Amino acid sequence: MAGSRGDEGGEALKALNHRLDQFAQYMEKMKLAEYVDLLHDTKRLLWVNFIAGLARGVGMAIGFSLLGAVIIYVLTRTFWWNLPVIGGFIAQIVRIVQTQLAR
Repeated sequence: MAGSRGDEGGEALKALNHRLDQFAQYMEKMKLAEYVDLLHDTKRLLWVNFIAGLARGVGMAIGFSLLGAVIIYVLTRTFWWNLPVIGGFIAQIVRIVQTQLAR
């Protein structure tokens, strides 16, 4: 019986070593060491975040411009077709604005 317990302990140790190896490989894939080094290098961290902020800002500006252009295009096409629902809605808005200006 004592021998079987030793085998169980050996198997458990092998399984633990295997899991630790998998964990170490996972940590290497995550590049955790490089991330920790980045956190300790303040100048590089600021530079990387500055560039990331610029990229986000430019991306948002381009995206908003494209979205705005599509919306304006759709609205001009809608007014060009002179749809009765939209025309009535715009006429009502114009009446409200004129009433407010007359006061």
